[in-house]
Amino acid sequence: MTAHIPSPDAELPGDIREETSGPVRFALIASLGGLLFGYGTAVINGAVSAIEDRFHVDAGVLGFVVASALLGAAVGALLAGRIADRYGRLTAMRFAAVMFLLSGVGSGFATSVEILVVFRIVGGISVGLASVVAPAYIAEIAPARLRGRLGSLQQVAISTGILLAFLVDYVLAALADGSEQDLWFGLEAWRWMFLAMCVPALVYGPLSLTIPESPRYLIAKGKTDEARRFLVDHVGEKGVDQEIDRIRSSLAQQKRQSLRDLKGSALGFLPVMWIGIGLSVFQQFVGINVIFYYSSTLWESVGFDESSSLQITVITSAVSLGATAIAIAFIDRVGRRPLLIIGSAGMAASLTTMAVIFGTAPSVVVDGVTLPQLTGLQGPIALVASNLFVAAFGLSWGPAVWVLLGEVFPNRIRAVALSLAVGVLWAANWLITVTFPSMMDFSLGLSYGFYALCAVLSLVFVMRWVRETKGVELEAMR
Repeated sequence: MTAHIPSPDAELPGDIREETSGPVRFALIASLGGLLFGYGTAVINGAVSAIEDRFHVDAGVLGFVVASALLGAAVGALLAGRIADRYGRLTAMRFAAVMFLLSGVGSGFATSVEILVVFRIVGGISVGLASVVAPAYIAEIAPARLRGRLGSLQQVAISTGILLAFLVDYVLAALADGSEQDLWFGLEAWRWMFLAMCVPALVYGPLSLTIPESPRYLIAKGKTDEARRFLVDHVGEKGVDQEIDRIRSSLAQQKRQSLRDLKGSALGFLPVMWIGIGLSVFQQFVGINVIFYYSSTLWESVGFDESSSLQITVITSAVSLGATAIAIAFIDRVGRRPLLIIGSAGMAASLTTMAVIFGTAPSVVVDGVTLPQLTGLQGPIALVASNLFVAAFGLSWGPAVWVLLGEVFPNRIRAVALSLAVGVLWAANWLITVTFPSMMDFSLGLSYGFYALCAVLSLVFVMRWVRETKGVELEAMR
């Protein structure tokens, strides 16, 4: 699943460059795959305590339940390139919507922790597919001068999905007077949190029927007339023949991609592949999804009640969405690399503050587990630091990594490299998520100290190895 974007500054006249309303609309709809990502992975935040009590699971099993969707996402990401290349980008999107719908129904009616895990994995496969196909599709239909901003829509949709999940969790828990209490038709509130997943699936699926297939995919399948109509309608008639010839030439130089194409002398992989892997790992190892998956449980454990904890998660997700919106305004002006550097520094400072607060707070024993209890100014400082961390991530590593993964790889390996990089991202997400309950039981201070160290290392990684891709044509990536 590769991408070819014509240069807006060479060969194509100015009137062609202005035809961007269609691609913007298509990108907005495609980016709703990120809504599945955000909603599907974050919705469990409000249900964690109820699941723990309903199925009587310990910290290790609880972590696996929460992280099980991420295992599916890793599988979905690895399969996404092949599915999208064989059946089309739009077919992959629609398949993701159907699986997400099934996951919501199955999780909501789960009668055992095993059934819950199975349907969480099904939802994860859906999310993994969407997380690869959406940025690749956007890269293929976006003008280069807008590629950063349109690519950032993926992170906006993720942040929006997280915010919606937290709002739904909060409202449902408030209506039932607790996530474990019955709400409607004899079903507990936490079950309705999962059933609400059906709504974004029923939005994303039908909307995907309203957008055209990528012209690059159409040409690859010999559907040149359809590709021509897309280019005439959304790029302009002048220069279309040259563009079709360029796409054909690019496709002719490519062969079927496999993991073997990623082999190189740098510890088994090409250097650019290690860049993609590093971006994926550090985006997750700073612990961002600990905030999005466990924040309600975390704040309850340090002294806040359930209602206050859910309110905090809503505020945090709103901060994330606002920060991502700011990033969109600057990513094509400032560039990807400067945003990553600023974000790493901000995350390191805020995570270090949280590590110190949690590490020095007085401890109490809750259900046999020693946990810090925030007193005095410790609570407000921890809340501010947590939201500054989310803001720093939303301004940088959230949107910029998705943009970079969609554009940093050369055409000859983009399909398999993007799938592998996103698969690694989901695997890293799973590792951080599944280990946090046990790490929290051991020491919250040390847990956030580890995430702070990863933020520092991410700064070193960017400054040493990540190159700027702002304004570089996809065909020019090496």
